[in-house]
Formats: sequence, structure tokens, C-alpha cells
Amino acid sequence: MLNPHMLTRGAIIAGTLIGAAASALADDTALTIYSTATPGAIPPEMYRPTPGAGQYRNPWNQIPGYAMVKQERSLEIGRGVSEISFLDVAALLDPTTVRFESLTDPDGTRVLEQDYRFDLLSMDKMLGRYIDQEIILNGEHMKLLSVAGGGMLLEAGDGRIKYQQGYDGVEFPSLADGLITRPTLIWTLAADRAGSQDARITYQTGGITWWADYNLLFHPGADANSGTVDIGAWVSILNQSGGSYEDATLKLIAGDVNRAPKSRRGQEEFMIARAVAMEADSAGFEQKAFFEYHLYTLGRPVTIPDRSTKQIELFDAARGVPAEKILLFNATGSFGNFGGRVDNQGAVPSDGKVAVYLKFENDKGGGLGVPLPSGRVRVSQADDTDGSEEFIGEDVIDHTPRNEEVMIKLGNAFDVVGERRQVSFERGRTWMVETVEVTLRNRKDERVEVVVQERLYRWTNAEIQKISHQREMLDARTMHIPVTLDPDEEEKITYTVRYSW
Repeated sequence: MLNPHMLTRGAIIAGTLIGAAASALADDTALTIYSTATPGAIPPEMYRPTPGAGQYRNPWNQIPGYAMVKQERSLEIGRGVSEISFLDVAALLDPTTVRFESLTDPDGTRVLEQDYRFDLLSMDKMLGRYIDQEIILNGEHMKLLSVAGGGMLLEAGDGRIKYQQGYDGVEFPSLADGLITRPTLIWTLAADRAGSQDARITYQTGGITWWADYNLLFHPGADANSGTVDIGAWVSILNQSGGSYEDATLKLIAGDVNRAPKSRRGQEEFMIARAVAMEADSAGFEQKAFFEYHLYTLGRPVTIPDRSTKQIELFDAARGVPAEKILLFNATGSFGNFGGRVDNQGAVPSDGKVAVYLKFENDKGGGLGVPLPSGRVRVSQADDTDGSEEFIGEDVIDHTPRNEEVMIKLGNAFDVVGERRQVSFERGRTWMVETVEVTLRNRKDERVEVVVQERLYRWTNAEIQKISHQREMLDARTMHIPVTLDPDEEEKITYTVRYSW
């Protein structure tokens, strides 16, 4: 769709084809991509070829994102009414968003009509247009009577009727009216004067998205709960829009932009040829606040081919960011919503997993302090034996402003275990008293700190009557109890809580 040749009425603006020479006319293209992809939710089969398939088909139009395409160029426009066609636009464009405007003479140049034509040329459509007309089969002129099941019924010049299975040897006298080789935009313009004008064409297209991928390398610290991380961030752009964007100005919008709901309908996709390109130029993204979102602008032109995945560095790697490894035992996490649990349900002993999290502050003091778009975070750690980096877990993060905390769940601890059980339970007409015991055991060779999270889930009115350890109330019904365990040490936490209603 890029670098098109521009002609007036009776001609076309023809886009550069694969293998053809590029146009000498300048084409100033800008691309702003909006992502609605859940980080990590796009499966690999959506951006690599499907074996044995001529086309990749996704019945629900697929790629969760869209883009605004803007092109500016100089056009020769005739005086009065003229027609201009624009080939090789994105196949998944939304025709209701198309806009043509003259920058040179906006008051004297008007759009009278605007068409989007997508009846693309194919053998089936050509045959359909030539029913009851003459075609050429292996050099013989014959009348095409019908087409069905991959075969043709034909009438020879002497009246004989012939059936031909397949379309080998078929020729057509000319291209059928109305069929085009590529999706085409057509404008009927009314201009007060003839001559060269700078014009801008904008439209919205689906089939394109972006997301952030973060690669973290964790360096353990002096104790089991401390360390640092090196953080690298990449933008991944998946383009299945049916259009290529050459030397384009690239912008990315991060944030939750609302859109009016659309009906779901099947749309044909293109087969995806995965082509990952790493951009080496040093001019990276510059970010700024934009409305209630964040806008990332790449400081150099970039080419984004159709049916490709491109990766570009989001920001320079941040090294030595202070991080904390958190061990969290949360055996009440699956006990459901607060309120209404005033019987003895939930009294079954639970052997819960101790979850492992990595936490760091997104601030300048720690070496970061930049808005982080939502994305998937992969964490590795170097093996001291050979220096190889081994994968230790991954998670997704939401859009995170600067000076906010980032918490990543990596998995569950192997050598730290926890148990939770009910010690006693009493209930009256308007009250209930429960005593809970949580046991932690450290089977590591080093001291660890574990945070026990307990949710007072039974009723909204809860009062801690007795507790064995210091606690921190995160809210009215959630408390954190930090516990330090030496190697092979076991610790028991008990508390009694009274609920009333």
C-alpha cells in the first residue's frame, strides 16, 4: 500500500508490488497502533504459518488491536470533477473511518463520493462473471453455461455440450468489469483549480497490534530475600492487516482506550509468514503522557511488512534495579467472598503452597522510573556453574506508572512449606469465635522470611482477640504476618478472631 504512483481520472494510484520497483514519489506514512491484547494471550499459531494451509483463517478477526494509518503526498488533481483510485490499502481497513483532505486547498477541494472496493479477482469470480459469455478453452471459443463443483459446462460452436472438470486451459478475452486485484479506495473529487496539491489520507485498520515483552535477569543478594534485576523491554508488533508500511513514523498508544462495541463476524485473514526483525538503530522510543494514556514515538522511520512480527527495543536496559524476593503463604485465598460463612465450612486443614514473588519499585532511585505498558515478564537467573541463564518464571503486568510497585509471581517454593488448620470453633446467635493455627517449615540451608496472608473471610465485622505474632492490616479484613525462619526451623502462628452480626 506504500509508495503509490499518483495519476488523475482514468488512471490509478498503484501501490508498490512485491518484486516491483518502488515509486519515486515521496510517501509520508504515519502509523499509530493501539493494542487491546491481553499480555501473553496471543498464541503462537496466530503469528506463524499454518502447515499445509494456503491461507490462515481466523473466523473472528483475530488480532486484538488496531491502527490509525495516515499518509501525506503531493497529488495532481484536475479542475472540476475527477476520480482518483488508491490501491493496496490495508485489507482490514474500516471504510467508515476513511478520510481524504487537501492540505493545499481544503476549501476549494471537496470529496463528493468515497468508495471502498474489495471484490478481489479470482478464478471463481471470473468464471461467475462469464456465465452465458464466450471463453477460450485450449484455443477453442466456447460459451460458458455453468460452473459447479470445480467443473464447467460448455457449449461448442456447433451446439455440442461439453463438461470440463477443472479449469486447465481456460482463457478470458478480457478482465471482467468490477473485479480488482487489490483492495481499492476511490474518491470522486470536486476541485476549484487544477494542479499539484498536498493531500492527507487517513483510515483505521484492524489486524495489527502491539504488546510489551520484558526480560529480567535476577541476581541473588546477600540473603535469600534480596537481590537486583536487569530489565530489558521490547515492543512486539504483529501485522496481519493486509498492508505494509514502509519507512513509517511509528507511534504506540498504551492505555485502556474505549471503543464502541462491534458485531462479531467472520473475516478472511492472510497466511502469516513470521519475519522477526531486530532494529539496530539507536534512536529509540520517546514517551509522553497523552490525554489519559501514554504515547510512545519511535525516533526513526521503520518498515513494518505485512504478515510479520517485528521487535523493537522499548527503552535502554536498566541494570542493578534493587529487588526483593517475597515468599507468601496465602491458604485463605480460595475461600471465596467475604460474608455469609458463619458455619464451620472452611475448617478443613489445608496444605498450601508458598508462592514466590519478585518485587521492585519503578522509580528513578532504583534505576528505572518510566511508564511500563502492560506486557509479559520473563525472569531468568544465571547458573553459577557455567554462567548460563535459566528461566525461573513469568507473569504479566498491567500498565504501571512510574513510582509504582511491580510485583511478579514466579511460582511456588520447593523447600518452604505451610499448613493451616482450625484449632477451635464456637458460635452463638449473633457471634462466632474461631482460632486458627498456621505452621511454616523452612527446609533450606539459609534463613528466609515468609509473609503469611490471612483473610478474615467469614463476616464483615471481625475482631482479632489474640494473636501470637505482630501483624499488619492491609485493609479491614486482610492481614500480613511476617515470619523469619532459620534453616530447618518450624514456626507456628495462632490467632483468635471474633465475628459478630
